[in-house]
Amino acid sequence: MKQDVVHIALVVRDYDEAIDFYVNKLKFELLEDTYQPEQDKRWVVVSPPGSKGVTLLLAKASKPEQMDFIGHQAGGRVFLFLNTDDFWRDYERMLAEGIHFIRPPAEQEYGTVAVFEDLYGNLWDLLQLKDDHPISSRLKALT
Repeated sequence: MKQDVVHIALVVRDYDEAIDFYVNKLKFELLEDTYQPEQDKRWVVVSPPGSKGVTLLLAKASKPEQMDFIGHQAGGRVFLFLNTDDFWRDYERMLAEGIHFIRPPAEQEYGTVAVFEDLYGNLWDLLQLKDDHPISSRLKALT
């Protein structure tokens, strides 16, 4: 049996501001932006450059109770983990783009990591896993 997690829904306030952040600041690729008239919403999918894994579905809050979850999808914990092949290149580029890091870079037993906020306050790890980390071999198999 083979199964994959394909999308992770990220609740956003506005499609266009979310696209602007993820595409223009984080340099993600816009894979799809399709209007769905039967539900009067858009299907917006973005992905880190070169990724063959999980994508983000930017899901606009459509009900008042969903608004409370914008920026708080993980209850204040790091929500998403963006692995890179060059931590310092991406860290410096993200700083230049005005990305707010709430925890500075640190060397850990698993790799190099820093914590940043997206435009809504969701916490992300920017990390570069060491080559001997178990996930590194899985990621290399995808390429």
